[in-house]
Amino acid sequence: MWTFLKDHWRDGIEILILAVCIYQIYRAFRNTRGAKILVGLVLILVFLTMLAIVADFQVISWIIKSAATVLAFALIVIFQPELRDALARLGSKRLFSFSNRRRLDFLGRFTDTVISLSKKRVGALFAIQRGISLKDYLENGVVLDAAFSPELAYAVFNPKSPLHDGGMIIADDRVAGAACVFPVTEREMKDRSTGLRHRAAIGLTERSDALCVVVSEETGNISLCENGKLQRGLTEAEFRSRIAETFFSEKPTHETEATEKPDGEDRLPAPRDRRMVSD
Repeated sequence: MWTFLKDHWRDGIEILILAVCIYQIYRAFRNTRGAKILVGLVLILVFLTMLAIVADFQVISWIIKSAATVLAFALIVIFQPELRDALARLGSKRLFSFSNRRRLDFLGRFTDTVISLSKKRVGALFAIQRGISLKDYLENGVVLDAAFSPELAYAVFNPKSPLHDGGMIIADDRVAGAACVFPVTEREMKDRSTGLRHRAAIGLTERSDALCVVVSEETGNISLCENGKLQRGLTEAEFRSRIAETFFSEKPTHETEATEKPDGEDRLPAPRDRRMVSD
């Protein structure tokens, strides 16, 4: 047994590395339309290879070997969007770039705003930028560069506003833009009631590390979307808890000021008893 391990330990490491790589490729492609193309190509290639080996088809074997290099470049072209998104995720730090104190203040105002919109059944789509820049999506929207406030959010998502159809991008604690068009997910949704805002939230979080918050115009339900996973029908308490868990699960390494509370825990400010606008 020891002799076998001594002679073949490199083979075991190679198998482990290949298994990890294949699994990561599967994770990157499983929720995309490209997954079906990849599975189809792999099945055809495996079938032709096995047929050439079993039946000793020399011409087919030569074609497969000759086309291997061309096929590799073709796969890069076909799956360019998926590869770009995977590399972007790999290089992201997934951290806010501002201090805990500013973060607490912003998240308190943001959660109050979302809950107020939910009670009024005002449809909304927020995208909070993290490690991966959302600058590309600003090009098809309206650049604002304004401080986030409940009044601004209601003005943007008011059904009579010309900006209410798109999404709002928030970078740090400021509104970068509104009426931004986000990519809709290509996944087949089992729930047919999933609306366009929810599909856009899933699509954007599949392509970036942004956090999306959706308020349903029909029901007022609050949904949270991260990494392409949608959590629907959150209560006020659940929404506040999920937001706090998301942005305080990791500590920024560049923190420059102490922001701890007396009990040593970061807490969102208590909800303020005020409305954005009068009825």
